[in-house]
Amino acid sequence: MRAISLDEYKEKRKFSSTPEPGAEQQGAPSGGLEGNPRFVVQKHMASHLHYDFRLEMDGVLKSWAVPKGVPEVAKVRRLAVETEDHPIAYIGFEGIIPEGQYGAGSVEIWDSGEYRLEDRSGKKIVFELEGQRLKGRYALIHTQGKNWIIIKTG
Repeated sequence: MRAISLDEYKEKRKFSSTPEPGAEQQGAPSGGLEGNPRFVVQKHMASHLHYDFRLEMDGVLKSWAVPKGVPEVAKVRRLAVETEDHPIAYIGFEGIIPEGQYGAGSVEIWDSGEYRLEDRSGKKIVFELEGQRLKGRYALIHTQGKNWIIIKTG
């Protein structure tokens, strides 16, 4: 994983023109009901429909674009492309990113909840999701470059 920084997030956005939270708007960390870190899946209708999967980790939202959505069935594998870290405040973001802005299009929360981290190494993150739609054990496995695979393991 890349170093923790919101510089890339800030460089891609013009905050006077987008409703997205600024990098300084961190929000409350670990705000889950059980005190566990949170996750969100945002349905993003940009140039192409995809789903943004975000894990609250290291004081930011670690983020992946999942073109076909996070799998809901065990053993299904999906491409997950690592994107820039987002501020914690983005966890509740829904709205329209205006034309001409990075990621222009509609963003809506598709699912959210908490997760329990089971294992984290440089090439693998294993966790259990407890969301409204997504429940169970998952793994993110790094393949090469920014490419990862997300799989529901149980």
